[in-house]
Amino acid sequence: MLLTEKKYVEWHENDTSHLARWLSASDHPAPARIVIVDDQTTADEAYRLACAGTSMLYRGDFHNARQLLQAMARRVEPTENNSAKRKSRKAANKAKNSTESDSKTLPNLFHQQRQMTAQRSRILSRLLLELDADYVSSLRRAPDMSNACLAAFGPLDKENQSCVLSFRDLQGALGAAGWREKGVVIKALGLSIYPHYGVFAPTRHEYVPLLLDAPLPKAFDVAYDIGTGTGLLAIILAKRGIKQIIATDVNPRALTCAQDNFERQGLAHIHLQQADLFPTDAPLSNLIVCNPPWLPAKPTSPLEYSVYDANSAMLKGFLQGAKSHLAQHGEIWLILSDLAEHLQLRSRDELLGWIADAGLTVKYRLDTQPKHGRSQDKSDPLYTARSSEITSLWCLQSV
Repeated sequence: MLLTEKKYVEWHENDTSHLARWLSASDHPAPARIVIVDDQTTADEAYRLACAGTSMLYRGDFHNARQLLQAMARRVEPTENNSAKRKSRKAANKAKNSTESDSKTLPNLFHQQRQMTAQRSRILSRLLLELDADYVSSLRRAPDMSNACLAAFGPLDKENQSCVLSFRDLQGALGAAGWREKGVVIKALGLSIYPHYGVFAPTRHEYVPLLLDAPLPKAFDVAYDIGTGTGLLAIILAKRGIKQIIATDVNPRALTCAQDNFERQGLAHIHLQQADLFPTDAPLSNLIVCNPPWLPAKPTSPLEYSVYDANSAMLKGFLQGAKSHLAQHGEIWLILSDLAEHLQLRSRDELLGWIADAGLTVKYRLDTQPKHGRSQDKSDPLYTARSSEITSLWCLQSV
């Protein structure tokens, strides 16, 4: 989130009115009620204030603020979410024990889980910190956060004005800075990808061997990577010998991130273009690859656009437009998980119908089973669906 529209937050402290820039990674409105809390504030008191919709601006010690947030998090589950958790367990047991699973059970369970996550986020985002115009905190024992915040939020006006943000958003900025420094190891390629703030990190990359194993079309002069993100798929295509690659993304942060990764790999020749889907003024492509968001649900933050695709809009838009950008005998490689099918959010027949309606047909499909932690966690209410998930490379061609 580079700041474009300035928002402000106001509070009273020591009989004085204060005004500061409001920063929110999810573009949440500025809090209406703010009280001052410090090292003497108990977790129970902070939790009650947060549940009542009151935000808390922390004064005191940075590490104590972090511990307070952790203590608030421990209070969220056994209180606020008890009812939702009971519903989730009941729905999960129903899905597990039923031979003919109710078509509403798993979708409801999925949406309940998202509601629980959103509620947790709202409560924990009530703890706020103030930073000066250089992103420096006055809290005792505060680490150097200026570079991480600068990368996440961009420069602030040097007008002696501070900014206020949630501790969770600050943790997100610091975490992103860590990923950007150490990178994500892609074992199948023998390299690391370096995600930037606001760009989804490829921590799940079980599909990489599929892209390495799929036979290239007879002609592979030109390839598109649609929704490139960190640039991982474009890098794979370049490693496979494709010389002219055009990678697109609607997110400016993604384009900057992809360019960084291309340069790290000595692949600066890959052309980047900001586009909603397909590039403009480009030659027809022998190969179009796309790894769209896998779950048809509404995103609630910028980062979630990489995971959730409301009404499968991007997926359908990609399929509808791909044929007109294909060269003769060209192919489309669609990377897609079937988790949405196991959650009964989308059926296989729907997917095949969209493919057919776009004038495409399935040439072949390569499958792999994810091995990430959530697929192995039997305590997860969605374990039944996650443990059955298959990630596929769908090779499509014109009818």
